[in-house]
Amino acid sequence: MSSGGLRLGIDLGGTKIEIVALARGGRELLRRRVATPHEDYRAILEGVAGLVRGAEQELGEQGSVGIGTPGSISRATGLLRGSNSICLNAKPVKADLEALLGREVRISNDANCFALSEARDGAGKDAETVFGAILGTGVGGGIVVRGNVLVGPNGIAGEWGHNPLPWPTDDERPGAQCFCGHTGCIETFLSGPGLERDYLAATGKRLSSADIEARAVNGDIGCEQAMLRYEVRLARALAHIINILDPDTIVLGGGMSNMRRLYAAVPALWAAWVFSDRVDTSLVRNVHGDSSGVRGAAWLWPDAG
Repeated sequence: MSSGGLRLGIDLGGTKIEIVALARGGRELLRRRVATPHEDYRAILEGVAGLVRGAEQELGEQGSVGIGTPGSISRATGLLRGSNSICLNAKPVKADLEALLGREVRISNDANCFALSEARDGAGKDAETVFGAILGTGVGGGIVVRGNVLVGPNGIAGEWGHNPLPWPTDDERPGAQCFCGHTGCIETFLSGPGLERDYLAATGKRLSSADIEARAVNGDIGCEQAMLRYEVRLARALAHIINILDPDTIVLGGGMSNMRRLYAAVPALWAAWVFSDRVDTSLVRNVHGDSSGVRGAAWLWPDAG
């Protein structure tokens, strides 16, 4: 097989393993997926390796391999941590896959891959500094500067969801308990479940985050008030990011990024907390959607070819 700059990206999820093959300029050549074997470590590794080998056989070319996972590799041990596929935790996933494939493999968490995909050829293309914010069942983030993911010595760069909500009001203290062990984390306010919890506390009713937004559009006062609270909290949380990182572009991902009203409402609010006389940072919706993770994994090799 020849090597001409082919990049292979793997999205290693709890329910599916997906592969994408990108040509040198980012054009998609192939996409395949298989179900993730349930809590079977060896079978998951073989599933990844099988997708790589199959793609290379079909394309007649060997490629670089990047993998995105909800977990991350511990700098202290070299083992995976924080994966929703529990059997992968505390395992040498990187070393074992490198042994199976006979080459170096790069692994990063899914938020980093999202940010990298959008920075390379998505909503943040041509921006020097991009912050990718995932607002879904949890809240995560990734930072890309000049096309490179910032990871940090602890492997946690961009983990804004587990900082406290900035400038909290009295009724926001101490905040809900977070799985990380603290209370009042940004994730507990800005995730989908966070919006649903806020609405329940205010109205005594249970609605999904999507229904809250839809009913707000149709004039439901309780839903509209919940959306307004959410927008102010998101504005404060992103103002904190702007004050520290000063990114050119903030790209939203995850289920909450589908709420179109956020892109006008939040930038209209955040100036009150940004330490500047003007704010030129743009807030944009992702381009690649659910494909950002697998595409970003492929781009973990910016120097391929």
